[in-house]
Amino acid sequence: MRTRGKGSDVPAPGRPWDEIVPGLWMGGHEFQGPVGRRESVVVRDEFDLVQTLLRLPGHGPDEGVEHHVWPIPDGPLDGTQLAGVIRLAEAAGEALDEGRKILVRCYHGYNRSGLVVAHTLMRRGGTAEEAVRLIRSRRSPWALHNDLFVEYLRAGLVTARLLEELAE
Repeated sequence: MRTRGKGSDVPAPGRPWDEIVPGLWMGGHEFQGPVGRRESVVVRDEFDLVQTLLRLPGHGPDEGVEHHVWPIPDGPLDGTQLAGVIRLAEAAGEALDEGRKILVRCYHGYNRSGLVVAHTLMRRGGTAEEAVRLIRSRRSPWALHNDLFVEYLRAGLVTARLLEELAE
């Protein structure tokens, strides 16, 4: 797996979260604050549904907010992990259809959240390239810098999941 700018080379985003399409937001657990210091992001009740791919204590959301947690690595995923990503994207799409406001988040809000958001967009008729381009333009050029995740999207997550399960 090759990723651009692994680890500390990757800059923190300038905002806690960004709207990719109306109602679908992508974010992380920290961002670069206005004084240049990294700040924690705590979700309260700003969203109707929060999907968390890396759970850190004390980052919310508030009690009563629908919260889906599916921890995955920012690296190769097995069939079960890919199946969870697919389910999260389906749930995000259903929530969008209902007019709900959704946040998909991981550490910086670049790769893991980008995988779910991109698959959500693709399920709504977009291509992998269109989804990646939109996410990078709305969130950050660093979004989806994990080349393996982009390859999963190009192959299609269902296909990638089947291939991973055959390899196990």
